[in-house]
Parts: sequence; C-alpha cells; structure tokens
Amino acid sequence: MSTSPTRSDQFPQRPQRADARRNYETLLQAARDAFGEDGTGATMDDIAHRAQLGIGTLYRHFPTRQHLLEAVYVDEFEAISRRADDLSSLPPWDALVAWLREFVRYAATKRALAQEMLTSIDRDAEVFHASREAITSAGDRLLGRAQAAGVARADAQWADIGRLIGGIAAAAGDDAEQVERLLDIVLDGLRAQPARA
Repeated sequence: MSTSPTRSDQFPQRPQRADARRNYETLLQAARDAFGEDGTGATMDDIAHRAQLGIGTLYRHFPTRQHLLEAVYVDEFEAISRRADDLSSLPPWDALVAWLREFVRYAATKRALAQEMLTSIDRDAEVFHASREAITSAGDRLLGRAQAAGVARADAQWADIGRLIGGIAAAAGDDAEQVERLLDIVLDGLRAQPARA
C-alpha cells in the first residue's frame, strides 16, 4: 500500500468528466515537455499549441501560470514518491539505486519549477511542505529497507542523502554525464562496507 500523500484541496484537482480529464492530462504533459525542453520560460501559448488545444481550454483548467506550475510540480513529486513503491519488488540496494537515479533527474527539473513558483508563493507554502514530506517518506522507506538488508551504511540518514542529491542537481545542471559520475561517488559512499579486521 502506498504511503504517498493524498492531494490537498489546495492543489490543482483533476477533472472528473472523461473529456475534461483527458484535456487536463494532455495539457499537463505538454507543460512538462515544454518546461523540460525550454525551461520555465515556456509560454502558456506554447503549451496550448504543444497540446493541440485552444488557449481557452488551457485557462479553463489552469487560470494562471502559477496554477499550471503547481500542477506540474505536484504531479511530479507524487509520481516520484509512488515510484518508490513500484520498485519494492527489486532487491533493496537495486531499488534504492534505481530510485536515486530517477530522483536526481527529478531534483534537477523540480529546482527550476520551484524557483519560478517562489516568485509568487512563500517557501513555506503547503505545496513545498507536501513535496518534502512525500520525498522524505519515500527516501526513508527505501533507505531503511537497504539498511535492514545490510547493504547500505547504518549511519546514513535520508536528510543527508537528499542534500547531496540536491547539491548534485544544482552543481551539474544539464551535464548528464557529470550527474551520473557524482551520483556514483555518493552511491559508493552509501554502500555498506565489509567490517575491517
């Protein structure tokens, strides 16, 4: 059973009608793609065009740019949190490594969205609080499982790993090779080492 948080009433809600829900999901995917390719500079017109929907449909679902940014942000942190549960069939170390590789990519894209959102809302806003809680819960579960299996350092804490991942995402930017190299170094340090004589 997933321990991911449920959507707060403050967060953008997916419509109930099938056609409206389809349009909502199409716009959300178009926004994710646009922000991924063009950064947060992608315009609402660009996103509507990419989704092949009218600008009126976009504004009906997302009355402001802030609503759209928050919807993408919430969708992404919910997805990365659920992913921790999806990996539970893998051996503990493999599950942790697979999730951290996905999480570092998430952290890089989330950073740009968060920076733009901070121009309109406070760092202590519920959307950021919910994101931190969901990620911490997912990271704690995977790390705890790896520690219980004796494959991750017993003294490691998710708070430390999360900071390292955030640092990698900030330092490496779009350099995918450097991201992987830095993450490999962190993973080497995280793996439990045999006791020395």
